[in-house]
Amino acid sequence: MKKTVYALALIIPSLFACNSGEKGAGTTDSAAFKQIDEASLAQYVKDLSSDSLEGRKPFTKGEEKTIQYIKRAFEDIGLEPGNKDSYFQEVPMVEIKSNPKAILSFTGSKGKVDFKLLDEVVLGSRRVQPAIEVKSSDVVFAGFGIVAPEFNWNDYAGLDVKGKTVVVMVNDPGFYNKDLFKGETMTYYGRWTYKFEEAARQGATGVLIIHNTEAASYGWNVVRSGWSGPQLNLQTEDNGASRCAFEGWLTADATKRLFELADVSMDVLEQAKKPGFKAVDLKLTTGTTITQETKKSMSNNVVAKLKGSKRPDEYIIYSAHWDHLGIGEAIEGDSIYNGAVDNATGVAGLFEIAKAFKAAKTAPERSVLFIALTGEEEGLLGSEFYATHPIYPLAKTVANINMDALAPIGRTKDLIVTGLGQSEMDDYAAVAAKKQGRTIKPDSNPSAGHFFRSDHFNFAKVGIPALYPSTGDDVLGKGEEFGLAQKEAYNEKRYHQPADEFDDAWKLDGMVEDLRLFFDVGYTLTQESSFPKWKEGSEFKAAGEKR
Repeated sequence: MKKTVYALALIIPSLFACNSGEKGAGTTDSAAFKQIDEASLAQYVKDLSSDSLEGRKPFTKGEEKTIQYIKRAFEDIGLEPGNKDSYFQEVPMVEIKSNPKAILSFTGSKGKVDFKLLDEVVLGSRRVQPAIEVKSSDVVFAGFGIVAPEFNWNDYAGLDVKGKTVVVMVNDPGFYNKDLFKGETMTYYGRWTYKFEEAARQGATGVLIIHNTEAASYGWNVVRSGWSGPQLNLQTEDNGASRCAFEGWLTADATKRLFELADVSMDVLEQAKKPGFKAVDLKLTTGTTITQETKKSMSNNVVAKLKGSKRPDEYIIYSAHWDHLGIGEAIEGDSIYNGAVDNATGVAGLFEIAKAFKAAKTAPERSVLFIALTGEEEGLLGSEFYATHPIYPLAKTVANINMDALAPIGRTKDLIVTGLGQSEMDDYAAVAAKKQGRTIKPDSNPSAGHFFRSDHFNFAKVGIPALYPSTGDDVLGKGEEFGLAQKEAYNEKRYHQPADEFDDAWKLDGMVEDLRLFFDVGYTLTQESSFPKWKEGSEFKAAGEKR
């Protein structure tokens, strides 16, 4: 997932003057701002998170209902189709329903331990084949499972894991030692997606990530719900043959029992956090059988366009993912994962901002794309496909503004920019926030790796400066402690659960204010001729210069 966004503002004209040298003069167009309002925003969110859309999972009836709703909304607002004469960009995916044995066993000289599927372990495979059989695979603890030359770190140094199963830790060493990697700010090496990718590159047969709630930034319930149904991947030429035979996670308690069987002290987890750690052969074997049901088909990004008046071949992209988890494991009798906050709010934000652009007294000089992306919950699939199969040239794409899980907790004094310091998009956001009497600040939990957990990441990877603004912490009249508590409550009780439903008690004024800020940033960019740049030290600067 990600975090959130909010805010409402009475637009005071005197706040809209920019100091010389600041990025962007913005707009004082009150007619445009008024188009972003609580009533229509609420209705969009209610519609998109209704039970009738069945949790908006790709490859289900819920997808067809959802993308047709989005298409109609874009049409009603007056936007053109964004993909020639179509509002849809087909995204070729494969759905894999993995059915592992109910128990995953590990065997050693002292006996064996069994772990129950979903309760203690989750398993699946990205290989597009009817069955996976691993009879006996040696088990190795490979620290964080990271190969990062720029940080002088290689957990696989001198290690041959071909045919073996690697057990690795979540996050990266910087989470535990601020002097390592980027300290509190998680790098991509800390993401679970990277762990699976690197294990496959090393030739491992299997890979299991040790779950830790604090280091992962979400509980086992999130892992469990995410792995309890079919998984989606982009189709590949090799049908996933280059991936490990199986991938999965272990609970912390299961890991303790595993190391006890191996007669290896849990202190090895502490040793793995230090430079120079060498992988440990656990002298255990494991194996599993997974039967699989696979289906190749097309999901859809939904793309609409507002053509620019003077430079129509240059594009600002607003993005938000439309998908959620569909119908899954029942919790307290409810099995529909409605995804109201995550991410009906973001898609509703696309509509509100599009309305503002249509109402602007001065038309945008550059074109504006509004993309509702598929497959974010499955690994940012829709944005990955767009970034690698762009409808419009990357060299002509000015910037991306991504909205994911806007939080309905009221107006805030601040706005969090995840990845603050990456590009000049931060400067545009700071100017827009200043007009509202607000400030921007970095993610309050940088170790969670939110910059790699939503769709802007794939735009950044191909060099497009991307802004990922999230919920402020300091709620007006209630303070920072209240805001942080609201975020934590959502993460613990509603994130990726059926409880993520629309609530009439939501405070939407903050969300409205934030959407007005996002409109201001994008509108400013449409009136300029320059392109925002990546800042020195950003890992995306080189990609930006190649566009």
